[in-house]
Amino acid sequence: NPQMIPEKNLIDWVSNKDGSYTKCHFWSNFEIVDLSFYRSPQYQAYFDHLDKAGGFFYERWGDAPIHSLAVAMFLKKSEVHYFDDVGYYHPAMSHCPKGSKESGKCVCDPQEGWSNDFGCAKRWRSIS
Repeated sequence: NPQMIPEKNLIDWVSNKDGSYTKCHFWSNFEIVDLSFYRSPQYQAYFDHLDKAGGFFYERWGDAPIHSLAVAMFLKKSEVHYFDDVGYYHPAMSHCPKGSKESGKCVCDPQEGWSNDFGCAKRWRSIS
């Protein structure tokens, strides 16, 4: 349903030039969502398509990429707030807010993880 996808969305964050998935998604599991987004016809059609494909059950598709892909397709960057001041750690990914080590709020190193050199962070920042 291409008519459901707005022109100025975030698809470049999750899609390579050849159309393949970059595997970029929000890792933190910290989401504040207006439920009207999940109830929208666009999201419902997207979710129904994925559900019928069987990937939730057979492939264990997770909520983070599913939500992130929906956000990338259906929202503009101005409609998304990335909480850059909230730290997160997962063995495969981390985000340490700038200045947090000095303030004693985190034990992480701001030079490591998502916020410093990770390709998805660069892609996110490059989208206007």
